[in-house]
Amino acid sequence: QVHLVESGGGSVQAGGSLRLSCTTSGISGSLNLVAWFRQAPGKEREGVAGIYTGDDRAYYADSVKGRFTITEDNAKNMVYLQMNALKPEDTAMYYCAALERAPPMTARQVLGGPVYQYWGQGTQVTVSS
Repeated sequence: QVHLVESGGGSVQAGGSLRLSCTTSGISGSLNLVAWFRQAPGKEREGVAGIYTGDDRAYYADSVKGRFTITEDNAKNMVYLQMNALKPEDTAMYYCAALERAPPMTARQVLGGPVYQYWGQGTQVTVSS
């Protein structure tokens, strides 16, 4: 059974950094897609970053390019989201999502949401000004 668990959220001041972690278990196959999404109260869910765990192809939303970095550690079954230069508008619940044996997709599909089979429970990120 596939399980995703997020951690690393918290409260920081604008300009600060956080690193989110997604622990993945039960996922088989060598080429999978893991992504981070976020949802703020009253707003739609937004794809933030995604990575193919077999070849490290990564995709980012325009709103986080240059500030966020998604990486993986296959040996530990972990995917990370390093978030730097945080802004108040980054405040949201952040979710990890995964798709096994993912086919090639466009950036729009990777960050779109409906393609993912599995979702974590989320971790809260709050950025104060």
